[in-house]
Amino acid sequence: MSQQNSYKYFSNFNCCYYPCHSNIDDLNCVFCFCPLFNYEDCGGNYTLLKNIIKDCSQCSLPHKADNYIYIIDFLKEKMK
Repeated sequence: MSQQNSYKYFSNFNCCYYPCHSNIDDLNCVFCFCPLFNYEDCGGNYTLLKNIIKDCSQCSLPHKADNYIYIIDFLKEKMK
């Protein structure tokens, strides 16, 4: 990630949960807890458990630096 885009990406290699997703090569920790979790139309890959709680363990949307703008734009739209 270039210095110019450094606000969109960082990896916390010292986190006791790192890597929280093993299927992502370049794990982005900016959105460690996904800010889209409470939205059904988040655009991520989730399933609903029997107790109707989202299971996002297979979702990589917030952990890829390329999705930073998508998340910011999504939240801006929801705040209108």
